[in-house]
Amino acid sequence: MGKLARNVTIVGAGVSKFGVFPKRSSRDLFVDAFQETLASVDHGIAPNDLEALFLGNFTSDTFEQQSHLGPLIADWIGVPSIPATRIENACASSGAAFRQGVMAIASGMHDLVLVGGVEKMTDLPVENATDSLAMAADNTFEVQQAAFTFPGVFAIIASAYMDRYGISPEHLMRVAIKNHHNGSLNSKAQFNRTIQDLMEARSKRLTERGQPVPEWGDELGFLQDLAGNPLVAWPLRLFDCSPISDGASCLILASEDVARTLTDTPISVAASAHASAAPLADRDELTSIPSTKQAAQIAYSMAGINPEDVSLSEVHDCFTIAEVIASEDLGFFPAGEGALAVAEGRTNRDGEKPINTSGGLKAKGHPVGATGGAQLTELWTQLRGEAGQRQVSTKNLEYGLAQNLGGSGNSCVVTILKRGIS
Repeated sequence: MGKLARNVTIVGAGVSKFGVFPKRSSRDLFVDAFQETLASVDHGIAPNDLEALFLGNFTSDTFEQQSHLGPLIADWIGVPSIPATRIENACASSGAAFRQGVMAIASGMHDLVLVGGVEKMTDLPVENATDSLAMAADNTFEVQQAAFTFPGVFAIIASAYMDRYGISPEHLMRVAIKNHHNGSLNSKAQFNRTIQDLMEARSKRLTERGQPVPEWGDELGFLQDLAGNPLVAWPLRLFDCSPISDGASCLILASEDVARTLTDTPISVAASAHASAAPLADRDELTSIPSTKQAAQIAYSMAGINPEDVSLSEVHDCFTIAEVIASEDLGFFPAGEGALAVAEGRTNRDGEKPINTSGGLKAKGHPVGATGGAQLTELWTQLRGEAGQRQVSTKNLEYGLAQNLGGSGNSCVVTILKRGIS
């Protein structure tokens, strides 16, 4: 696949706070992200300058009983007449929406578009939200016959990986420890506390109740305690799972000529790739996601780089095992070494291959329709050197990669951003 026909540049980006907001709708959350995005454009922009909206959203139909969300969001942000399209690709919805926006600019159809995503998930009881999410699985084989929801899907993936490569559940726990530490530095994260913070808070509660406090010793000991970190689907425990979340993300894309008038620090789209894969029942193995491998190969070719050139990445850690496998499928580490790399600190913010500096889905939160856009917003912020306490400062950042997964890996969007204009 060749390069884009026209350069595409991100000139603004923003996210709402991620979390649980019972009195707020998708429209309200998107406004928060949109206002932050407008404010982030170096030389300012008016909403009426936008020519189209591509909105990622998985299932507002069941979460909020509201379909046809694109035009409603466009009206809510004050641009009711622009073409607005909702893109549904499960958890990869806003990654796919971003790609549609890229193609709209690259084709010459538009010069300035808004892309983003939103999901309002927490108004439903957990069991109903779980059922809604399961609609992204293969209903015939994964849901009806195997009785899987997504914790079950990724539990068998984790089990296969542990059996094949000899790792332990503790290796997965270290992914959670790392991502919660990153999330503690992200004011927009749903969980902006470290595992150490959570351990100390639990110790305090037990003491106040006059109950014995276990001798956890460290964060790993705390996560090994089933009382505070119960099993969800073996070997995955509570802290291996991303939360149910509300939130929104936004980015503004521009053609090169327009971008030069709007920003002093352009971040360009070096590659945008989308691949699909068969459901679990038709795959040869469980320890790799074929769509990630294929999309990554296309993206590297389009950008003209190798995995070694990627400065940092945001990957789809819906479960801790998903980050491990993604780090291998993207070519950062050989098969079977992704979990070891986490334990060795190689994916820390100051490591050789920083992963999920935002806190990832695990700590930042996972409002599924907003996740892909939030990943790209983090990369945009890091590449501009504006990430504050969580800024990666150990290397000169040039390329950032986002891997946004849908369903059990049936969809994957890989995007590579580059500092400057390509």
